[in-house]
Amino acid sequence: MAATRFAPDRGLSVRMAVTMFLLGLLYVAFTAVLIAAGARAVTVLVIAAGLLLAQYFLSDKIALFAMHGREVSPEEAPELHGIIDRLSALGGMPKPRVAIADSDIPNAFATGRNQKNAVVCVTTGILRRLDAQELEGVIAHELSHVAHRDVAVMTIASFLGIVAGLMTRFALYSGLAGGGRRDNNNGPPIGLIIFLVSGLVYCVSFLLTRALSRYRELAADRAGALLTQRPSALASALTKVSGDIARIPTRDLREAQPFNAFYFAPALSGQSVATLLSTHPPLERRLEQLARISAALGR
Repeated sequence: MAATRFAPDRGLSVRMAVTMFLLGLLYVAFTAVLIAAGARAVTVLVIAAGLLLAQYFLSDKIALFAMHGREVSPEEAPELHGIIDRLSALGGMPKPRVAIADSDIPNAFATGRNQKNAVVCVTTGILRRLDAQELEGVIAHELSHVAHRDVAVMTIASFLGIVAGLMTRFALYSGLAGGGRRDNNNGPPIGLIIFLVSGLVYCVSFLLTRALSRYRELAADRAGALLTQRPSALASALTKVSGDIARIPTRDLREAQPFNAFYFAPALSGQSVATLLSTHPPLERRLEQLARISAALGR
């Protein structure tokens, strides 16, 4: 992580390292199985690598385009720029680009592969609902994602899941899952092997990246609260945003759901969604952590 004044998080660093190590082992085993099965894995790997590079280098542009966000100047959004100016200086990091998305869903996200290419985007919905201190807490949370290079790490961590997903679809669309060709008359069906192994790898990598995503949200809450020294403001913002999201029409929330991993708060976080599959920790856990920080700071 580049040097900033955001609170270091050894737990986040360890979890990132362990997740990447486990995914690396999974990737090596997956590739070995594909080669042993005689699969045409090279094509899939090339496609996946291309998608990874595009996501890595164009993540800021893709996210803004998908969320209908546009960059705004200091003249267009002086208060928002003022908050980001102060927090960037306080955190000792370059000021990211600033954008606003025209959406009533109260949310915010940060993306970009590093501090020099970062962009922080807030929705018109969150600007309308939060006061200055609450918005500052949200922005500090998002800037901590940039400081910890979360977008780059999560992009790389998702690579194996992309490969496995492509291989699963390849097996399905080629009609191999039901049997497929065999190495010899008595050999096992290669297509079925590819399908089963790819599905297993996808599930494991999915769970690993989701676990990392949940912890990085807790780490961003902690770092943002310590930077501003106002954990109660961030807790208030979380409570407001989560409560208002619950009143947004489900149809609108489903349109935003694919970007949950980037958001300050998930677009859909119903109790029916298993914790293991969630990109964010439960609201109660986030508020409990902020309450502990507030007590430690005597605020």
